Amino acid sequence: MTAATPKLRLATVWLAGCSGCHMSFLDLDEWLFELADVANIVYSPVASDAKTYPDNVDVCLVEGAVANADNLAMAQTLRERTRVVVAFGDCAISAHVPGLRNQLAAEPGGGAAAVLERAYLELTDLQPRIPSAAGVLPELLERVLPLHEVIAVELWLPGCPPPAARIRWVLEALVRGEIPQLEGPEGLRFG
Repeated sequence: MTAATPKLRLATVWLAGCSGCHMSFLDLDEWLFELADVANIVYSPVASDAKTYPDNVDVCLVEGAVANADNLAMAQTLRERTRVVVAFGDCAISAHVPGLRNQLAAEPGGGAAAVLERAYLELTDLQPRIPSAAGVLPELLERVLPLHEVIAVELWLPGCPPPAARIRWVLEALVRGEIPQLEGPEGLRFG
């Protein structure tokens, strides 16, 4: 990248997941300084105070599945404002652990209501009740969805979490303007 070349505008987003993918991103350690020479992190739960997802993002790493209305709105917003969307980790790719909720939703009388009843009524010892105050609990989707079922995705970066070396390899290609081809056990290993 030359001095005249603008820096890559990079974002990371955390939907319904555990933050493990972001922890793996932070495992890039000193290489993050090299990344900062060629990319500006314009939105991220680990490196930004931004409250609104910005326009004109080049690449966004999206961790987590789409489980509620807030996740859905963020996915749609970032898709509109991002050139390359990366499903970052197994939850974004397949719904993985957050998608286990779908088993309860699939039972007769299931869905979001069954999930809320199980969590807030059946498993609560003190003061069982479903939160109802506005803004306390985002509206659950009937099913937890992988990212590609909600928006178009250009790249899938598997792993639970993806290892730092794989994240670095993918980011290096994206900085060069390439979409890397993940192949073989080292590039495609889930879990």
